[in-house]
This record gives sequence, structure tokens and C-alpha cells, in this order.
Amino acid sequence: MTEQKRIDCFKCKHFYVTWDSRFPKGCKAFEFKGRALPSVEVKRASGQDCLRFTNK
Repeated sequence: MTEQKRIDCFKCKHFYVTWDSRFPKGCKAFEFKGRALPSVEVKRASGQDCLRFTNK
């Protein structure tokens, strides 16, 4: 079994919290907002881990 390391958006400089209660989490690198963490949305859409993660 291979253990996949989950990307922690809270440690990424592109992550931000929005004022929109419908879409509370955002990513400045990909320019989108959503309900789930951006890394989860990226994984769901592309099948790959987030390639824009940059540690704070």
C-alpha cells in the first residue's frame, strides 16, 4: 500500500478564507472559491495533487 500525503491548504500561501458563506475557501493561484479545500477540488477535477502548493 502506498500512503498518499494530503496537501494542507492552510499551509499554502495561495489559500484564503472568503466572506462568501456559500464558498468559504479560496485559492489565489487557481482563482476559484469553493466549499471544500482547494486541494480537494483540484484532486477531484484533475486527478492529480495540487501543483501550485507553495509553503508559507
